[in-house]
Amino acid sequence: MAAGEIIAAARALDALGFMPSKSGNLSVRTARGCLITPAGLPYAETASEDLVEVALDGRILAGHRRPSSEWRLHTAIYAARPEAGAVVHTHSPFATALSCARQPIPPFHYMIALGGGADIRCSAYATFGTAALAEACVAALEGRRAALLANHGAVALGRTLAGARTLAMEVENLARQYLALRAAGLPPVLLNEAELREVFAQFGDYGRLT
Repeated sequence: MAAGEIIAAARALDALGFMPSKSGNLSVRTARGCLITPAGLPYAETASEDLVEVALDGRILAGHRRPSSEWRLHTAIYAARPEAGAVVHTHSPFATALSCARQPIPPFHYMIALGGGADIRCSAYATFGTAALAEACVAALEGRRAALLANHGAVALGRTLAGARTLAMEVENLARQYLALRAAGLPPVLLNEAELREVFAQFGDYGRLT
């Protein structure tokens, strides 16, 4: 993974309003740990040499800046999910709004299956940047590829950075649609277990980790 791809992805998400005011972060797995965006640096000003390589035990392996404050979250996901090659953490508006209500995204639309399960869970609350948040996130991601973080934002993982980024965008889209229904006073009709089984069967390889 070229560092330039990480920078480009961060800037694209920033331009969408998913990582406002230096919030949010992303990483890719390396042979020694992960390469993560730095703390406190606007993405428009971030260069390849500003990225930081962190071991899964938190040791700084390369880089002259501090890693993102959420390095514990990223390394905990990589430790728990060997299939994950990239992690995207956003503060996208609608997913973050829903996370502040500590509500999951239920199966109101078949695209929920992209998250890997029957819903997109919201984690227990924990202070940002802490081991407790990392633990809560890993728990919410069990059997899933995406989760909301209570009063915080959203996380998506993928085999590739492109896959994680695409999933993060779909989580935001689902959150927007779900909140639009609720704002209109329309109760979402949720897919039942049988309907969800058909969705997963129809998805086949389309729903696999990318």
